[in-house]
Amino acid sequence: MAYTQTQRDALEAAIASGALTVRYGETSTTYRSLAEMRQVLAAIDHSLTTAAGARKRRVTKITSTRDY
Repeated sequence: MAYTQTQRDALEAAIASGALTVRYGETSTTYRSLAEMRQVLAAIDHSLTTAAGARKRRVTKITSTRDY
């Protein structure tokens, strides 16, 4: 499914307010839990990132110690 930034923003605002029902335009969706909302938000983020052609950055931290 193709998501829009408006849908993502509405979901994020609902999560921040603690509501389980999200409204955007004429559409309304009620989720069962905050965990389910976070899963959908992650899916939307992935979809929007993939559609934009961007890849997530991978950060690698290398540490070492030197014995004297």
